[in-house]
Amino acid sequence: MDKLKIAERIRQIAERIVAEIELELVNVEVVGGERQLIVRVFIDKLDEAGNSVVTHAECAAISLHLGTVLDVEDFITPAYNLEVSSPGIERELFKLKDYERFSGKLAKLRTRQPIDNQRNFRGRIIGVSDESIVFEDITTGRILIPFGIIAKANLEFDLEEELRRNG
Repeated sequence: MDKLKIAERIRQIAERIVAEIELELVNVEVVGGERQLIVRVFIDKLDEAGNSVVTHAECAAISLHLGTVLDVEDFITPAYNLEVSSPGIERELFKLKDYERFSGKLAKLRTRQPIDNQRNFRGRIIGVSDESIVFEDITTGRILIPFGIIAKANLEFDLEEELRRNG
């Protein structure tokens, strides 16, 4: 079974498990070689302000439950290590709803093809319009980035916002 099929099967199992305790499955990655795989499962829970509040105990509980199911189903041929964690402060954005949820936040985006000779963007997510991200780039201003051409996107830590909130 290839890594993409393994990741998809794990995603199906993990979605059921995290839903039971009202968490969100952010992403599943399967990396490594033929002898040893690393299965990374990213979970999250956001408070009313949009801050990640997933705990270490929740990660441990998901790891134990998911690890048990994976051992019973036994579809991962090579040895593997299971890692369950939060997506972190500079979380990657995968779905259109991620851009809606994090509207107003700082982000970095890279596109598969250039938009006006630019592939790397840094600025603030303004929102979503149809299937495009409305983005305020720090160098070129407001642009529409079609969701389908985004190769990678991450939130960026906003020190000024953190200082205002905790000041």
